[in-house]
Amino acid sequence: MKRKEFLRSIGAGAAFALTFPCVQGCSSNDDGDSTVEGEVKEVPDNVDFTVDLSSNEAASLSSNGGFILKNDVVIAKNLEGEYIAASQICSHQGYDQVRFQNVDGGIFYCDVHGSRFEQDGTPLNSVDATPAKALKVYMVVESDGILRIFE
Repeated sequence: MKRKEFLRSIGAGAAFALTFPCVQGCSSNDDGDSTVEGEVKEVPDNVDFTVDLSSNEAASLSSNGGFILKNDVVIAKNLEGEYIAASQICSHQGYDQVRFQNVDGGIFYCDVHGSRFEQDGTPLNSVDATPAKALKVYMVVESDGILRIFE
């Protein structure tokens, strides 16, 4: 019996009770042997787009430490209240899982293998004994409530 058929046969409630404890543990680990959330993508080129700070999509940018994802770019309002942007695609193996975290003064972090980056893209650690590469960062200019993210 396949997993999907088994879960249907025991019902949604029982399936949730059985699978919930392993959801976090099954998503990824340091040795890369299990399923990884996200996709492998190319770092975006020729980035040039805008975000209206009064729009619903930008709601998370109203407070320091908030971030949004758009066009494979992480746009954040750092802990000092400045807007910053970097590639959502990690320089380690190309997964689209880079996010902004409110730790160590605010960093970019990829949870697939634990890559950490300064706000200017400088790597903070090595993964798999591989020398770390910088994360691509983009220019951000705010004018009249509109953010322009570009290269």
